[in-house]
Amino acid sequence: MLSISTMSMIPVRRVFLLLLVLAGPTMAQGGKNTPPQQEEIAPPPAVTVPYDDKLARLAEVLGSVHYLRTLCKAAGGDEWRNGMQQLLDSETGGEQQRREKLTAAFNRGYRAFASVYTDCTVAAIVAEERYRNEGATLATEITSRFGN
Repeated sequence: MLSISTMSMIPVRRVFLLLLVLAGPTMAQGGKNTPPQQEEIAPPPAVTVPYDDKLARLAEVLGSVHYLRTLCKAAGGDEWRNGMQQLLDSETGGEQQRREKLTAAFNRGYRAFASVYTDCTVAAIVAEERYRNEGATLATEITSRFGN
């Protein structure tokens, strides 16, 4: 049989164990009062729009044309980079992931031709013209299908 002193200790032990469990590892490890760590806040989910793929291709074309026009010292070479900046400002707003994706596409287009053409050749001029035409087609498709 249990003595009275043992019976009175059972609830105290349960309460003590309950406190240990509720206090978590902090109290069980010597009572250190460290503030709880804040959970990392996940970035907001990436916003996608139906024309993102076409927009990324347009950004890549803009990067390619910018490089080729600068290489060939064509008039208005910076207008393509400025056009890309306007595209980023109007399309991405505060959507950092979309901005990064479009910027990466622009840089990919720029680097693709930078690795091939170091001089303005006839082939570079033809490529620039073809890319300008593709860019115009993409811009027309995007605005006619998804524009306001």
